[in-house]
Amino acid sequence: MSRTALVAGASGLVGGHVLRLLLADDAFTRVVTLARRPLSIQYTKLEQRVVDMGALDALSDLPHVDDVFCCLGTTIKTAGSQAAFHKVDYDYVVGVARAGLRAGATRFLLVTAIGADPASRIFYSRVKGEVERAVRELPYEAVQIFRPSFLMGDRREARLAERLGVPVARLVAPLLVGPLRRYRPVHAADVARAMVRIAKEDLRGPSVLEYDDIIAAARS
Repeated sequence: MSRTALVAGASGLVGGHVLRLLLADDAFTRVVTLARRPLSIQYTKLEQRVVDMGALDALSDLPHVDDVFCCLGTTIKTAGSQAAFHKVDYDYVVGVARAGLRAGATRFLLVTAIGADPASRIFYSRVKGEVERAVRELPYEAVQIFRPSFLMGDRREARLAERLGVPVARLVAPLLVGPLRRYRPVHAADVARAMVRIAKEDLRGPSVLEYDDIIAAARS
């Protein structure tokens, strides 16, 4: 059965891997991206939609889609303020989720972060938890939430803290055992593989995948 995927955040670290996997997967015959500017990639089954991410509620001409992959995310430093961060990581994500529903999607796959909690005192974690809660309340048949810890991979925009943190994360990872395993660093490519793999399984309801679940799905 052919499927159409809607991808938001395809220019990012996880989203870029998701897009490449979907384009190479025969189970998906059409891939639609939502972005503020065109991506430097062309493919027969790829349809790029350049949109105003702040006006997604007015988007009404999407083709029918089955699965929505939302990999949107920024940092407070990059966004410039907490308000700007909230706009990207909450408003845009919820806007994508609503647009997917209007296009007929039944599954929503979302990347957030370890520690997401709407009651957290940490602003970043609180927003991630709030957006998880908002998406779960929408009438999707299935919502899969992926909570990686430290993401490893080659970013187009190098972040100094991450360049310095990768070697440390690799050294510390074996020491993170038991309940601390969820904080192990994970490659963005593994998160993407897990998302595409889970999308093709007949799961229902909400579910949360952390380190061990992500690795298991990525390598199954």
